[in-house]
Amino acid sequence: MTSSKPDMGTTAGRLEDLRNRLGEAQAPAGSEGARTVRERVEKLLDPGSFVELDALARHRVEVFKMDRTKPATDGVVAGYGTVDGRRVCVFSQDPSVFDGAMGEVYAEKILKVYDLATKVGVPLVGIYDSAGARAQEGVIAAAMQGKILRAATQASGLIPHIAVVAGPTSSLAALTIPLADLVVMADGAAAHLADPHVVASVSGEAATADSLGGASVHAVTTGLAHFTAASDDEALELTRDILGYLPVNNRAGAPLSEPAGDLDAPDLNAFIPDDEAAAYDAHDVIAGVTDGDLLEVGADYADNIITGFAHVGGRAVGVVANQPSSLAGCLSVAAARKAARFIRTCDAFNLPVVFFVDSPGFVPSTQEEHSGVLAGAAALAYSFAEAQVGTVTVVTRKALGSAYAVMGSKLLGADFVFAWPTAQIALADAPTMARALDVDAEAYAEDNLNPYVATERGLVDSVIEPAATRTHVSEALRLLERKVVYPPAKKHGNIPL
Repeated sequence: MTSSKPDMGTTAGRLEDLRNRLGEAQAPAGSEGARTVRERVEKLLDPGSFVELDALARHRVEVFKMDRTKPATDGVVAGYGTVDGRRVCVFSQDPSVFDGAMGEVYAEKILKVYDLATKVGVPLVGIYDSAGARAQEGVIAAAMQGKILRAATQASGLIPHIAVVAGPTSSLAALTIPLADLVVMADGAAAHLADPHVVASVSGEAATADSLGGASVHAVTTGLAHFTAASDDEALELTRDILGYLPVNNRAGAPLSEPAGDLDAPDLNAFIPDDEAAAYDAHDVIAGVTDGDLLEVGADYADNIITGFAHVGGRAVGVVANQPSSLAGCLSVAAARKAARFIRTCDAFNLPVVFFVDSPGFVPSTQEEHSGVLAGAAALAYSFAEAQVGTVTVVTRKALGSAYAVMGSKLLGADFVFAWPTAQIALADAPTMARALDVDAEAYAEDNLNPYVATERGLVDSVIEPAATRTHVSEALRLLERKVVYPPAKKHGNIPL
């Protein structure tokens, strides 16, 4: 505040005092970091739309000399604004105040934003940059983190929650990040539970924040980071794009946009190679069926499966596709869990899911079995079977055995299943079945490795020309807008985690 004390006996003096206090809140630590944290909020939101809550909040701790420093905001900027005209709640952690470490008042501000977002039904964006719990506040800091975890759990499935990891975030502060529906990480940011010094002292391994939980670690190895960006500014711009694919809450319909005009898409009739072992890029198939605006989710993790948001005829959808150019389209435990998580996100927020299937099965290996591939495959099947949104499956080539069963099959719950003439829908490939049945492999393939056996049994709704796929999928999605499901009354199922 200013050195000259306002005259509090006058209205003018009280107005001056308010302006001084709010000015302090704009830069509570008097550092560049304080301004940067507000710039992050302003970068996310439409210009001039931010309304701050609890700007004058201060901690109440007297011990450990904390009474000497009581900055306004207490280390987190919180409030609401708009993104492309739609309301959004936001909080942004301020590393310039106590290293962004969380205390009781800090947590209360975040909890108020969670409560507001869930009550009014708008998305929540958390911008993370925190050293964890505030040591001076002891166990109450840990307790308040537990309360935040509970709030995040209760908000899950009600409103879209996006976590933007903009700086180093560790310990208890990082625990909430995986509870977000989608995670965006900036290069140079990190998220980890253990302190690098503790890791080094206990294991003897040299560790840094980046080696434990940098953006590349979570994008490639753990799959926690669904998106990465070169800077926090780019991460926030990307977050604006992501919000455009999502409804504001679980009661709102999938967003609509202007349908795409003429698309520069491949000729799908000539797309599948004649050599059934030849690879192709499933992105090209997706581009030929959607409006060509795929926003891939988790692109660097388990790249043998593609997940992402797109539009079909202007309707927002989720896309799940096997990728024949990686592991020949075989599924793995990582791919199954990635797809399962994505399907549940789409289902929570009323986004229909379009499957593109070309997989000979799961990767056969000891490592996969020991990694829990059975549970992973079951989780994928579970997520699809419980989905209440519209589901459309397109079998482009191979749909064999276990991969057929879990990848959007008709009896698993798909609303529509289309197959291309190149589809091979069967229990297994020709050599495997020839050995099991003691028959000629070539003859077996001619009679069974096609879409017509399944079609005769009602497991495929239509065999279509590939070039007509966009029309069929679009019409199916239009009909499925009217889909209504009344699930059995129960607390919840028990997905194999």
